[in-house]
Amino acid sequence: MDIKNDKDHPDNSAKKSIEVTSRHHKYWIGGYMVCALCCIIIYFLIRQKVFGILKGEYLLLQRIALGAFFSFVVLIAGRAAEMFVVKQSHSKVSRYNLIRMIRLLTAIFIGVVIISFLFQNWYTAAVSLGIISLILGFALQVPISSFIAWLYIIFRTPYRVGDRIEITQFKGDVVEIGYLDTTLWEFAGDYLTNDLPSGRLIRFPNSIVLQSAVFNYSWPKFPYIWNEIPFHIAYNSDLQFVENTLREATKAELSPEVSGRIEELKNLVKQTPVDEWEIKEYPYVSFRINANTWVEATVTYLVEPKKASSTRSHIIKHAIASLLKAPEKVLFPKGDSR
Repeated sequence: MDIKNDKDHPDNSAKKSIEVTSRHHKYWIGGYMVCALCCIIIYFLIRQKVFGILKGEYLLLQRIALGAFFSFVVLIAGRAAEMFVVKQSHSKVSRYNLIRMIRLLTAIFIGVVIISFLFQNWYTAAVSLGIISLILGFALQVPISSFIAWLYIIFRTPYRVGDRIEITQFKGDVVEIGYLDTTLWEFAGDYLTNDLPSGRLIRFPNSIVLQSAVFNYSWPKFPYIWNEIPFHIAYNSDLQFVENTLREATKAELSPEVSGRIEELKNLVKQTPVDEWEIKEYPYVSFRINANTWVEATVTYLVEPKKASSTRSHIIKHAIASLLKAPEKVLFPKGDSR
């Protein structure tokens, strides 16, 4: 599905952060230029045999100096590319992924430069690298699969930095996607019964993404989830009044733009092979008979994943206060089974 999303426009704080980052990159570029200049000067001094070095070492030192020079040139190009990405990209996620990719390519190019200048015989270098790669391939299967999974995450984006996800037994907000592992800021967890951050960090290898399902609560095309709250009332309550009260209390606690998301959801469903399904009036209130001695009135609504807990609390407070104002229409269960 190709749905156009509005781009995030940086506010003043974001612009200030971009300026600071750009200035930081300029300092690095200036430092690399100085180092590159020193390397090329050393190269010409060695070429002119200024230093008292043995004859057999001249060529090696020249190659080292020249290789260092081109390595710094690659670093300058990499930093310049990062600075360009920071200035041109409005999305934090895009900046994060592009900068990671630029740094990876920079490291690869530097490796190629070093190998090309240190090894005159390319055939010998290629054979040596082939044997080393074969040995490392067996010894480092998990890190290699994690790196391949990182490429999968970058291009297929099962999740991005800032997304709230669940994978295997891990649940949290993505704070970093490294070349080999991903770091989550856990929510819920063993010590909480709600979806607030637990304070713990979870780090897992990227290779898990290739083996397990990823539940993403922050899909950019529709960054909402359905949530519901059950209220227990007696059989002889005015159910129509309860339904209207719960719907109005829920609407009052939700942002106005959330209601418009229902049409977006319908459009998304139309673009899939799934048959169109009916979306009830929003928020939707349903009733069912509880196994004990009451009726369960459930209000269903859309909410941003990271605001689910606070929104649920506000709706419960508002709804109960509104229901208690009409004790003749809303009766609550009484007795030990309540």
